[in-house]
Amino acid sequence: MATSTRKPGGSATPASAGNVSKLVAQNHERERVFGLFRQFGYLEAELNPLGLLPPQPHPDLRFADDADNGDNEWVREARRIYCGSVGVEFMHIADPERRRWIQERLEGEPAPVDGDRALDMLVRADVFEQTLQQRYLGNKRFSLEGNTSLLPALDAILDVAGESGAVELVMGMSHRGRLNVIIHVAKRPPEQVFAEFEDVDPRSVLGSGDVKYHIGATGEYTTRSGKNIHIHLVSNPSHLEAVNPVTVGRTRAKQDRAGEGGTAKYLPLLVHGDAAFAGQGITAETLNYAGLAGYTVGGTVHVIANNLIGFTTNCREEHTSRFSAQLGRRQSIPIFHVNGEDVDAVLRIARIATEYRYKFGTDVIIDLIGYRRHGHSEVDDPTVTQPLMYKAIKEHPPLYQIYAKQLGVENIAEQVSAIKSEYEAAQKSATQVTKKPLMRSLPKYWDGYFGGRYNPEYEQPTGVAREELIALTERLTTYPEGFHIHPKVKKLLEQREEMGTGKKPLDYGMAEALAFASLVKPNPGKQGIPVRLSGQDSRRATFNQRHSMLLDIEDETEYVPLRHIAPGQAACDIYNSTLSEAGVMGFEYGYSRDYPEALVLWEAQFGDFANVAQAVIDQFVCAGEDKWGLLSGLVLLLPHGYEGQGPEHSSARIERFLQLAARDNIQICQPSNAAQYFHLLRRQALRKWRKPLVVFTPKSMLRNPDALSPLEDLTHQKFLPVIPDTEAQDAKRILICTGKIGHELRAERQKRKDLSTAIIFLEQMYPFPEAELTAEFERHASARDIVWVQEEPSNMGALFYMLPRLKRIANDRPVFSVKRSASASPATGSAKAHEVEQKTILALAFTTQD
Repeated sequence: MATSTRKPGGSATPASAGNVSKLVAQNHERERVFGLFRQFGYLEAELNPLGLLPPQPHPDLRFADDADNGDNEWVREARRIYCGSVGVEFMHIADPERRRWIQERLEGEPAPVDGDRALDMLVRADVFEQTLQQRYLGNKRFSLEGNTSLLPALDAILDVAGESGAVELVMGMSHRGRLNVIIHVAKRPPEQVFAEFEDVDPRSVLGSGDVKYHIGATGEYTTRSGKNIHIHLVSNPSHLEAVNPVTVGRTRAKQDRAGEGGTAKYLPLLVHGDAAFAGQGITAETLNYAGLAGYTVGGTVHVIANNLIGFTTNCREEHTSRFSAQLGRRQSIPIFHVNGEDVDAVLRIARIATEYRYKFGTDVIIDLIGYRRHGHSEVDDPTVTQPLMYKAIKEHPPLYQIYAKQLGVENIAEQVSAIKSEYEAAQKSATQVTKKPLMRSLPKYWDGYFGGRYNPEYEQPTGVAREELIALTERLTTYPEGFHIHPKVKKLLEQREEMGTGKKPLDYGMAEALAFASLVKPNPGKQGIPVRLSGQDSRRATFNQRHSMLLDIEDETEYVPLRHIAPGQAACDIYNSTLSEAGVMGFEYGYSRDYPEALVLWEAQFGDFANVAQAVIDQFVCAGEDKWGLLSGLVLLLPHGYEGQGPEHSSARIERFLQLAARDNIQICQPSNAAQYFHLLRRQALRKWRKPLVVFTPKSMLRNPDALSPLEDLTHQKFLPVIPDTEAQDAKRILICTGKIGHELRAERQKRKDLSTAIIFLEQMYPFPEAELTAEFERHASARDIVWVQEEPSNMGALFYMLPRLKRIANDRPVFSVKRSASASPATGSAKAHEVEQKTILALAFTTQD
């Protein structure tokens, strides 16, 4: 088809070959110039309101600038788009469609913005902070001043989300600007925040509660286009980025509850500090699994409230890349850098970024670059460490004044005065408040669950009828016709079929499978209970004991028996996680927060791996109820046992969990046989008392004959916090222990033919089962002494916790202990040394105590 050209005022004439060739060359040259700026333009963008982040010249862009071939018009256009108030990193994205989508929106005409709405937010943000500063001088508040364009950015994000079908924003952020977000995004009445500063009703939170800039909030937000979106601001400690996986996990739970369309309805948004985003490893962990099936939420919007400073540390000392946001380049996602004081650009980028999330279902990063007007917590003097920066800040007007002038608003002082009066009235109202305000409401699905102190009335029967166990076994041990199963797995299923029909005793793996199957199966009048388990290599399991997923060895087709238990069953999802502890445990904790009906489990490859998630354990799992009144039923499965395998993988650090235990905040158990494990899992799911459960699971005991259980024990037993000794006769000594060492003590007793020593398994260490243990002591009233026996060194394990409690109920009988010597390391690295130590422990346990 021939092309044509039209002369001004004339008729169309066929274009010459020369003209076509020239047009092609010009288009090629334009693309070459624009290609350079798409690739490197962000390095020369004018991004810092204070001029303290000078552009970084790039040689390829200098070459384009110096070109003398008529291309300077294109250079000027490309520089305007890619080197102005916006700098975008997107050419590392492999998918050309995604790159093309971004460049079309950046190079197209900007849509008009609602300047009046944005200005009102900016005024409110600054005046609110100033009111706090005047009324509560010396109080920490972590002001948003210097980055107040965060509020218009969030408004634009919510507007796009509302248009895309969102019903809720699940938001995680640390303390910088949090109070501002609580009243302007979560829409809590300002007097509630002021009441926190008044510290009303202190007796209501004696020994618990949290500071005002950590607590969560919920509310309703009306977008510019009139959509109502529920806001859920997640509670967060000062471990900054620790809230990231929790927020994403909570979002995934809400999306799973919603079913089809859940990723559009529930949008996760994380607000980071620049120092924390680059410096905290949990950020990378959370970004890394964003696209994986077990953890994806259809994309998280990340906003870095970038002050170019961390407490007192300059940005050049915080990360080796030019921008903290460049951590995100390891993912195939766009990074939008924007000057926080170009409000129109902020609004535009917020919309583009959110549209990208909804279009392509991936994470997206907005690097909102501003400054921090005061010291880190308003009581610090930043001029000591950043004198030049704070000289510039002192002379710099608030953003609302700059933007009002840009919009031509002449009555800004009147607007400021009116809003100031509004907040001063709210502050006066707060002085009359007598009860601590609760700034959030729980979803309806928490109505049937509760925390607080333990009551025996909370218990539920956990036994399952023999006929049902046999029927479940049939579903667990079969697979589709024509499925090519691995010979070793086929043999395992045959063994499990014998276990589940009573021909052989059950091991832990089969007991767990039956527990899961019995939960997901619906019963008359009751829905099944969903099960979700994730961890490193958890589908097969570290010790080859689970095999929840069967794999066809010819085409690697997957078959998961637990998903084929019964029609209409609940979901059963077991995932191999990334090589992450903090990130994945945080995700599962978050998931448990918004799926209380489900049995949610995180499994460590070895128990000591939980060390890497200690912040999640300390700040969320163990303290969430006490600090924020928020419950969780998360289960931590931590393999534990001293077996001569060295210091790293022996101990799951029992002592640490016991030290964190108080006010019935968690449950700490070590089931010594398969049936106990079965009942423990079912108890956790069936009780309405929602508490985290820490389970020290076995390693060598997984298949040890001493730890196997008959099928009957799954039908009539419940979980026993204390397993009594029914073999000892007229006991002269009571040995108390937990876990593997108990089986070794029983074997040693049998070898010694010693029937005068009772061996009691303490299956639940916390809450301490005082009544059950006291009853067992009374049953062995003739015993002269009581001995706590543990494998761990004396400065580890349960010793420090148990001795005072055992002495309290010993009825004046002496209480001794047998343990390894105190050590800085959990265990020896020599298998032979371990064997000597273990034999010594067993011998001492049966030796008369002085």
